[in-house]
Amino acid sequence: MHELGLTQSIVELAVEHAKRENAVAIRSITVEIGALSGVLADAMEFAFDVCSKGTLAEDARFEIRHIPGRGRCMECREESELETLTHICPLCGSLALETIQGQEMKFTEMEVD
Repeated sequence: MHELGLTQSIVELAVEHAKRENAVAIRSITVEIGALSGVLADAMEFAFDVCSKGTLAEDARFEIRHIPGRGRCMECREESELETLTHICPLCGSLALETIQGQEMKFTEMEVD
C-alpha cells in the first residue's frame, strides 16, 4: 500500500511548511491524482486519517481532485481520453499511444490558520 507512504510524506511536508509560516493548524490539504497514476484515492483518504493524527493537520479537510488520463496517438496524432495505460486509438486503431496527462500525483494547495 504505497498510498500510506505517499500520504505520510504529504502530511510531513504540509506540517513542515505550516510550522515555517507559524501556523497553528492546517485547515485543508488538496492533492491531484491522475487516473493513470496507480494511486487509490480511497486508500489515501484512509491513510490521511491515520497519518494526520496528533499533527497540525489532524482536523484538516483532505481534498482529492481527480485528473483524467489523456493520450496522443503516435500514428495519427489524435488526442483522446485514456482509462488505462493499455489503450487503442479510437481514430486509427494504433497501439502506439503516449500518455500526456493522468500519471501525476501532486500536492497542490493547503490552507492554514
